[in-house]
Amino acid sequence: MLGAGQACQVRGALAKPRASNKSEGAAFWRRCILSRATETPRKGHHAKFATAINCMDGRVQLPIINWMKENLLVDYVDMITDPGPDKIMAEGNVDSIKARVLISVNKHGSDTILVAAHHDCVGNPVSRAQHETHVKQSIDKIRSWNLPIKRIIGAWVDEN
Repeated sequence: MLGAGQACQVRGALAKPRASNKSEGAAFWRRCILSRATETPRKGHHAKFATAINCMDGRVQLPIINWMKENLLVDYVDMITDPGPDKIMAEGNVDSIKARVLISVNKHGSDTILVAAHHDCVGNPVSRAQHETHVKQSIDKIRSWNLPIKRIIGAWVDEN
């Protein structure tokens, strides 16, 4: 964990289909994907967005999106992806990431930004402790932008 009020633990494990064979399991996942892809906000309900600065690694996309939708009660998550974004945010040129965050905040009304790091990151192959340091530095950098948002969250996605 990164610290009270700044962090969350996101588990990579998703619900497993209860299928007796592979084809039933594949059908289960297709139904899940299709139902998620066609979701729309309730009539008269304005879509609520949040922003995730996340690794491009496909293993961490759904755990972050699902956690944000379930725990932050948002309809959509704008994904800003790069390899090892916590390191880029902490040590690199952040102009491209900032430009994409501004679109999410100004055009979609996102009021929450999450910065994620994960186990076995090829783009930033460092220890969990170093990832946590990078995420904290990322949060500080985002705060310095003085955006009209409610919260900035750091997240760690483990190997499960």
